[in-house]
Amino acid sequence: MSGSKRRIAAIDCGTNSIRLLIAEVTGARLHEVHRETRIVRLGQGVDATGELARDAIARTRAALIDYAALLRLHGVERVRMVATSATRDAANRDAFFAMTAEVLGAVIPGSMAEVISGAEEAELSFRGAVGELDNAGAPFVVVDLGGGSTEIVLGKTDDEVVASYSADIGCVRLTERCLHSDPPTAREVAAARKVVRERLAVALQVVPVESARTWVGLAGTMTTLSALAHRLTAYDAAAIHLSRVPGDELLIVCERLVKMARKERAALPPMHEGRVDVIAGGAIVVEELARELRDRAGIDELTVSEHDILDGIVLSLSR
Repeated sequence: MSGSKRRIAAIDCGTNSIRLLIAEVTGARLHEVHRETRIVRLGQGVDATGELARDAIARTRAALIDYAALLRLHGVERVRMVATSATRDAANRDAFFAMTAEVLGAVIPGSMAEVISGAEEAELSFRGAVGELDNAGAPFVVVDLGGGSTEIVLGKTDDEVVASYSADIGCVRLTERCLHSDPPTAREVAAARKVVRERLAVALQVVPVESARTWVGLAGTMTTLSALAHRLTAYDAAAIHLSRVPGDELLIVCERLVKMARKERAALPPMHEGRVDVIAGGAIVVEELARELRDRAGIDELTVSEHDILDGIVLSLSR
């Protein structure tokens, strides 16, 4: 690798997906080389059993083997893999970490997944999300809606985080806990809303969103909602990145998804097959957030970013 350019990789293993970013870094500038997402549902059943399912670990291992091959192919010098909500909660997480040490260590010795706190997850997501945004839009409230948890972080610039909170709600966790019918019944949806409102009430006591001017949404639920709101005929990351969705349109899309049967959701052109079963749960979280941010901060628009915790991890390694 010539000059000061370095190839750095970030891997984020959450409750629903495992994601990879390989980037070439020069100073503080990041050039994307490869970005990829696999739905592996590592957190399948964790909320009920307290353990990672054997099949879920096997799915994650298969994806990680492919990612390790890409690290080798692209000449990656450093890698950081973070594991978030599902592994924080699992009794048998040692088996998962041993697997990651075996697979990643074969490419870059000593590498393995690490659990990060909700606070660090929020701060890394924030840094990755707002790097390209105009500071005139600050303060920003960044919401990273994952499978098992939702990180809410308020900040002014990429280096000035004011407050953050990791709420124990996500699209997978909420679906498994409340949404059992196809389509969900009114009683199930009401129960899910109650759970979300309770968790958000705690989160918004910690994070003073009243001062925010711009809402930035991250992760698959948010990007899919933007694709649907903009009536994309296929998932297009370039079109979705930094797209804006007015509040009224966002609520309409969310409400439609919550009422749909699985077959209808699966037929939507931008919908990833691994997100079909859990998008209604994610939509409920987004609806409740949208109402809170409108009432508390007067924000009535969502900005969706394809840049997130992966970008934040790469930037943290480049220092």
